[in-house]
Amino acid sequence: MAKFMLILHETPGRFRKLSPEEMQRTFERYRSWVDRKLRSTERLVASDKLTSDGGKMLTKQNGRLSVVDGPYSEAKEVVGGFFVFRADSYNEAIEMVSDCPHLDFGRIEVRETDTMGCGRDA
Repeated sequence: MAKFMLILHETPGRFRKLSPEEMQRTFERYRSWVDRKLRSTERLVASDKLTSDGGKMLTKQNGRLSVVDGPYSEAKEVVGGFFVFRADSYNEAIEMVSDCPHLDFGRIEVRETDTMGCGRDA
């Protein structure tokens, strides 16, 4: 069974506009979806929500490492989190993700992982 990465793209600060009650309901929708679609079928490999601090962007030019803050809050879209899960094909992966609550808040990118990668045994 192949592994797929589900990358959650969102508008920065979108969730901060929710009331505590709305945030709790949204959190429960995500948890229910993960439990029903990924955990109960034993297909979940890993998942996390990313912090809103923006992280660091690294580049290397002429052998010199450059580290800057980013992406910036002015960005129109950021990666807010990810899931890695197992599915038999892109079609099955898309079917599994088609009712993910994140589609109400942003877009989802689905990518198959390469078995030649460093984490092929995970």
